[in-house]
Amino acid sequence: MAERFLQLDVFADRPGGGNPLGVVIGAAHWSDSAMQSFAAWVDLVETTFLLPASDPLASYRLRIFTPTREIAFAGHPTIGSAHAALATALVELPAQGLVQQCAAGLLPIRAHGEGAQRRLFVQAPGARLLLDGDAAGARLQPLLAGLELGALAPALVEGGRRWWMAELASEAQLRAWRPDHAQIAALAKDSDSLGLCVFARAADVDCDYQLVVRAFPAGVGIIEDPASGAANGLIGAYIALSEPAGPLAGGYRVSQGREIGRDAVIDVEFDSDSRVWVGGRTHLVIEGALHWPA
Repeated sequence: MAERFLQLDVFADRPGGGNPLGVVIGAAHWSDSAMQSFAAWVDLVETTFLLPASDPLASYRLRIFTPTREIAFAGHPTIGSAHAALATALVELPAQGLVQQCAAGLLPIRAHGEGAQRRLFVQAPGARLLLDGDAAGARLQPLLAGLELGALAPALVEGGRRWWMAELASEAQLRAWRPDHAQIAALAKDSDSLGLCVFARAADVDCDYQLVVRAFPAGVGIIEDPASGAANGLIGAYIALSEPAGPLAGGYRVSQGREIGRDAVIDVEFDSDSRVWVGGRTHLVIEGALHWPA
């Protein structure tokens, strides 16, 4: 019996602008090795498996695989898989939203808008600051040498994933930067992190985004990520912690991926208690039957 396979484009206002995702439906009987081998064969940044929930509070259960390993949480697979579950009528959208069960726990998902304009948001896992200030700056200094830093100090933050992050002083500097990817890979390995994400505030106050982000997850073998929900969730948490009354405290829009030919749009919102929600639009691009040894 064939399972269903979907390929989606996540965090984009148009197909082709965001981060591709593969979603498999109907593979509850597959072995772990079958899931991993299929994810390796598809060779997308992540492939997910939508499964029946084992927790009565959850709408469905999700397993997330890179081409090389299973991971607990990632933002664009979460948003894209929720879209797939709704688009295929696997679940209905209740007024209170969906609840995703995954290795990172039970994650609430809420929706804004309807139909093609609907944006889904996931509540990012709680974040904690592992290192900041001079200590974090010293670790990143070889990578960031020659760059002018922004208002927030470099930091190592963990929440679902672990990322190094640094604010640069200008959008132009960030977009033009050509990092040493071997150094990022060494940093990721040494610190058991995904790698480095850098961000800068938009140069034009009248444009449709307020923050520019670039993410380099060398820890999972990716040179540059076109749209990273997990990284943006942690950046949002760091901003909420560092500037609780700052200009971004009411939420903001992110531009990511232009440097590698994409044009991702990611929205970050904050609850009154500073919980971070990351979301955006998803487009269903491919849908068909899947034949793979279970």
